[in-house]
Amino acid sequence: MGRSGPTTAWARPGHSLAGVLASLVLSVLAWPLLVGAAHGPGTEAPLVMPQPAAIGATLTRHGDDLIITGSVAALFSSGSFSGPNRAEKTNRARLTPDGITVSSDFEGIRTRLAELRAPDSSVPMPPVLVPTVKVASIDPAQSAALGAIDQIVPMAAAPMPMSAPTQLAYARETTPATSFDLSVDKFGGKVSQKDLWCMATAVYFEARGETYRGQVAVGQVVMNRLAHRIYPKTICGVVFQNQHMRNACQFSFACDGIPETVTESKAWAQAEEIAKGVINGSLYLTDVEKATHYHATYVYPDWAPRLKKVVKIGHHVFYKFKRA
Repeated sequence: MGRSGPTTAWARPGHSLAGVLASLVLSVLAWPLLVGAAHGPGTEAPLVMPQPAAIGATLTRHGDDLIITGSVAALFSSGSFSGPNRAEKTNRARLTPDGITVSSDFEGIRTRLAELRAPDSSVPMPPVLVPTVKVASIDPAQSAALGAIDQIVPMAAAPMPMSAPTQLAYARETTPATSFDLSVDKFGGKVSQKDLWCMATAVYFEARGETYRGQVAVGQVVMNRLAHRIYPKTICGVVFQNQHMRNACQFSFACDGIPETVTESKAWAQAEEIAKGVINGSLYLTDVEKATHYHATYVYPDWAPRLKKVVKIGHHVFYKFKRA
C-alpha cells in the first residue's frame, strides 16, 4: 500500500470539517469559565443601580461667608434620611424635662422597692433571743452580789486605804490643826518672835516661787544648820551668817545688797506657817533629811563636788556633808 498525503487524512470518515469548527467555537466560549475565579452560591457581585444625576446646588465663598446656590432638598430624600427615625433626624431639638416630669415616677419606684424589701411570709423568721444575764444592782442596799461579799469578808478584815504620814509637807491638807509652841524648837532651844521672823524671811525670799515642799525644804536646811556644830546656834544667826560678805552667804537674799520688802501678803502668810512647822518639827521631809546646802539648778558652785547630793525639788538641788 502506498504513502498517502495530507488530503487523504482529512478525507477519513468521521472527521468532517463542520465538526472541527464546532469544537473550536465551544473551546473559545468555555475559556473564560476555565480561567476565571470561582464563586460560591450567594456571592455574586451586587447589582449596581444607576444613580440619578445630582441636582445642581453649588457652594461658593464670598469673603468669610459660604453661599449655597440652588436647592439642597434632594439631600433629605436620599437613603441616609429614610427609615423609621427620619423625624428624629430632621428635628434635632432636645426637650429639657422639668422637675415635676422627672419626679412623677418616684412614687412608683418607692412602691417597688417597698415590695422587694417586704419579708416573704413563706420563709419562717428566726426566733428572737432574750438575754438571760442580768446586771447586778449598783445600790449596795439592794445588791445581792455585794451582800454575798460582805458575808464572806468581815468588815474588820476589809483593806482600808492608808493615811498619808502627817510629818510630810504635802500631807498638810489631812493633818489636824497644830498648836505651835514658840517657846522652844524641836531641839529644845529657845525661840523668839525674831527667830520666827528670820525663818519666814528665809522661806519667803529664797523659795516663794517654789512649791510648798520646796519652801519646807529651805526651812529644813536652816534647822539642819542650827543642829550642826559648825554653824551659829540661833535661827537668825544661821539665816544672816556672813551677811556682810557680798554674795558670799548661803542665803543669797541676806547678802545681795537688795532691801528685803514683803510685797505678797498671801505668800508671806504661808511662809510664816511653814516657819512655825519646821521650827517645832511638825513639817519634815525625809528625802531632804540632813541637807545643809542647796543651790539653784542653773548654777553649779565650787563646793558642790565636795558634798553629797540628796534630792532635787523644783529649781533647787540639796546637798549634805558626806559624813553626816
